[in-house]
Amino acid sequence: MALINYGRAIRDGFEYLLMTYSDVFVIGQGLWSPWYVGQSMTDLDLQFGKSRIVDTPVSENACTGAAVGASLNGMRPIVVHPRMDFMMYSMDPIVNQAAKWSSMFGGAARPNITIRAIVNRGGEQGAQHSQMLHAWFAHIPGLRVVMPTTPADARDLLIASVLCPDPVIYIDDRWLYDIEAEVGQIREQSLASFGPHLSRSGSDITLVGSGYSAHQAEKVSYLLERHKIFCDVIDLRQVAPLDITKIRESVIRTGRLVVLDGGWASCGLSAEVIARVVESVEYPCLKSAPLRITLPAATAPCAATYEAIYYQTDQEILNKILQHLKLGSEE
Repeated sequence: MALINYGRAIRDGFEYLLMTYSDVFVIGQGLWSPWYVGQSMTDLDLQFGKSRIVDTPVSENACTGAAVGASLNGMRPIVVHPRMDFMMYSMDPIVNQAAKWSSMFGGAARPNITIRAIVNRGGEQGAQHSQMLHAWFAHIPGLRVVMPTTPADARDLLIASVLCPDPVIYIDDRWLYDIEAEVGQIREQSLASFGPHLSRSGSDITLVGSGYSAHQAEKVSYLLERHKIFCDVIDLRQVAPLDITKIRESVIRTGRLVVLDGGWASCGLSAEVIARVVESVEYPCLKSAPLRITLPAATAPCAATYEAIYYQTDQEILNKILQHLKLGSEE
């Protein structure tokens, strides 16, 4: 076991893939920069050469389309979009091509492509550099969407995504990059083995999240313990396909469900989780209405003073849960 942070774990995943599989290459913007993608790709261009770490001009559509074409010709490309917001320029190759080819051609053409989308928030970056758009991609049949929370999952989900024959949207969050944890030796696993993970156990309430929201849910669970409220904390890890089996079992036991999500409420992941759980359980098992905690229905502000209001702290989330349970709030 080794203690490494989330950003380094992603780099270890890249290094393993590039060393082990000659058909893997990485393409995108800023890949030769020492800072543009954080510490997650440092010196990979020096280690593997610029023919396998391809830093492209600023054209998200072109580099994504080229990678889809390469995947249809036997390669395993990884496209890196350093800001998820600008993936919108590449919607045609992602949504109309990569997601559809296997179905349209009866499985004869399978775009084995991994698209890494990096989420940037805070730091006064404003509305066009701060979006969490995971629910968009989870809505599209033919795309798998993964959101690792821990360093181990950041590394191992990247490897599993690239080895998966389907197109995968791999979403990592800069707010997680400095989180450290013990990580074991690499063991190749299929994406199917990465179902929702129960990171903490309790009997009073079920907290669900993905990516940074799962990390925040775990921190809030410790605060709830001060109020003698003990939580099941479930990290989704994959949001498409979405497996609610473990969540349903937990809710039947606890009777209460709270979903944290870094996106907006309307047509979002939190709504989908709650809808599927409510559809699958008998009404008497719910002791209170489910609660979703999301971003306000507004674009991200630029000013730091407004960001402090827009992004909810652990304490603010705690107070919302306590209020929902009618237990008051902590001063």
